Amino acid sequence: MNDLLTVVLLGIVEGLTEFIPVSSTGHLVLAGALLGFKDGSGGAFDIVIQLGAILSVIVLYWRRFWDVAVGLFGWKDGPVAFVRNILLGFLPSAVIGALAYKFIKAMLGAPSVVAWALILGGIAILVIEKMTKTIQTESVEGMNWKTALGIGFIQCLSMIPGVSRSGATIMGALLLGVERKTAAEFSFFVAVPTMMGATALALYKEGAALAAADISNIAIGFAISFVVAAAVIKGFLAIVTRYGFAPFAWYRIVVGIAALIWLNAL
Repeated sequence: MNDLLTVVLLGIVEGLTEFIPVSSTGHLVLAGALLGFKDGSGGAFDIVIQLGAILSVIVLYWRRFWDVAVGLFGWKDGPVAFVRNILLGFLPSAVIGALAYKFIKAMLGAPSVVAWALILGGIAILVIEKMTKTIQTESVEGMNWKTALGIGFIQCLSMIPGVSRSGATIMGALLLGVERKTAAEFSFFVAVPTMMGATALALYKEGAALAAADISNIAIGFAISFVVAAAVIKGFLAIVTRYGFAPFAWYRIVVGIAALIWLNAL
């Protein structure tokens, strides 16, 4: 399979999986191993194309972000609480991610870690869905600072490839009493600073590798993940509102088991 087709497929995989709790990084690791893709960017390819998917959030929710920005000038309670909660949700991963960068990068090359994380994460989602009954928060603005910071710490679990950033954020929010749709949207919004930070760190740490890599591959993957992710977000919210997160949990378990079988057969 030629590199261009492989990059296109990886961009589609990223766009499809970034915002649903199945681990986009895990899928990229498994898909890259399956397709034999080596781009020479030191793992930065996977991180940078994720930023394309993240930018789709800014486009789809531009009115929400605009209203928050305007409200900040008047120091209105809602916009101030929104920004505070997003920053608190982002802070733990920013600090821990910077400190543990080498460890995280090493795990990106371990498909078996991804497979087990997919299975265990799927089981965790099923358990958490059964556990969470009491809803205390129905909007990002209505979330208190302790809840936002708690979700931020739980999100750090997603540094293990296969856990899923959106999955950890959403499940953490559910455990802390946040309503389903709000939990999903909070994961979208926190993704913006989180992935921008991860991309900046990757560019800084892997600058030499990126300079030697095929930048056109990264650009193509970035653009495709943006388009596909924009189409996925609304459909994901509709599924979550109607069916919850169980369909994604079972998908994770099936893919994880299939990956283990495939890896053991190599």
